[in-house]
Amino acid sequence: MKTFSVVGALALAIAAAPAFAADLPSQKGAPAFIAPAAPVFSWTGVYGGLNVGYSWLENSRLSGVEFGPGGAPTGVAWNYPSADINGVIGGGQIGYNYQFANTAFVIGLEVDFQGADLNGQSQGVGSNVGYFPLLNTRHSIDWFGTARGRIGYAVLPTVLVYGTGGFAYGQGSSRFTYFDTAGFSGQQSESDLRTGWTAGGGVEWAFMPNLSAKIEYLYTELEDGRGFFFNQFNGAGAVTAFTSQQRGVQNHFHTVRVGLNYHLNLFGAPAPVIAKY
Repeated sequence: MKTFSVVGALALAIAAAPAFAADLPSQKGAPAFIAPAAPVFSWTGVYGGLNVGYSWLENSRLSGVEFGPGGAPTGVAWNYPSADINGVIGGGQIGYNYQFANTAFVIGLEVDFQGADLNGQSQGVGSNVGYFPLLNTRHSIDWFGTARGRIGYAVLPTVLVYGTGGFAYGQGSSRFTYFDTAGFSGQQSESDLRTGWTAGGGVEWAFMPNLSAKIEYLYTELEDGRGFFFNQFNGAGAVTAFTSQQRGVQNHFHTVRVGLNYHLNLFGAPAPVIAKY
């Protein structure tokens, strides 16, 4: 009988063991969380910002001639250097970059508009037998803008070296004054929109999330001024039969500027949080 009692007790204990083990506290640790991966840096996205810089015009030659009664040339002519025209510029830009996946190549488009304080004046003396014309020209570029393509290479993930080029436009104005030793005088001015092209390059550094700084050089050529004819007046202020033609002023200039851009979604969307159990 004792043997059967012992065997029965053992069988009962074995049968109850799983249920008892289920009631014991779990020794398994808390689920491990994998930290989100850092966003992959990308230049792709829309940006906009401000810039300030300095521009200067290339020296050119100012030329013109005089005509007498009936439009016949008188032999009076002038040809002298233009003024040193330079000054501060400032404005804003907006653009879009696209960085190709798994490469360092970036392409983009950018437009900008610049207020300008580029002005200067020059004087010259014409040629003739018996009397000499004295000439004065004031010239300025009041504002300009560009619409350019950009192509670049990220030499470091946050440092972009790029070239750029495209369409340029701006407003130039000139005022010309004539006076000669025979007592004749005259003056005229022009101001109009001029178009052309621009090209250059720069370096841009993303120094903070969504913020980058750049330094950029552009060479710009706008159309020459259209030039004009004007009447000459005698010493008493009466219109004479003499006229003068002033040829248009050249508008080729260099610009160096620095800028600050704010980028939308510069780093792309953050990676999702993943939990591993």
